[in-house]
Amino acid sequence: MQTGVLRVLRATAASWWRHKELHRTGQSLLAQRLEREAVLRDLGYLRQAATLPNAHVICGDGGTFIHLGWSTVSTLAPIERFPLATLAVARGTPFIDTRPITNVIAFANLPRVARDGSDDSELWGLGRSVSLTTYIDTIEALGARIINDPRPRQST
Repeated sequence: MQTGVLRVLRATAASWWRHKELHRTGQSLLAQRLEREAVLRDLGYLRQAATLPNAHVICGDGGTFIHLGWSTVSTLAPIERFPLATLAVARGTPFIDTRPITNVIAFANLPRVARDGSDDSELWGLGRSVSLTTYIDTIEALGARIINDPRPRQST
């Protein structure tokens, strides 16, 4: 693991208001233990984001989300204020920026991304899920920006 990543995760954990309050009230050992736990948890999220087939980061008006299959890590802040998501994207996790999308009805009707990489795009209706690449094809047509695009490059 890069020391820069660890520095960001440690600084993020130490800046959390509860940890600051524990330090202020003399409970530094508890604060340090909680900070270590937070760093280890976040390292686990980064590892998952790097290895799961449909892991991705998405940022929209509702905040920033790291989708890891069965779990999601989120904040109401844009990606610029969510260090864990920024690290995941910097390490190669696909990033979908939905902030440019203006057709909210079409966006709301998109299928979800399948957890396991499968694609049941033949099915219609609620609960439909598609692969990440199919989802990116669809959402990009609505105006989303894609960084770390996982789709294979096509030569022309």
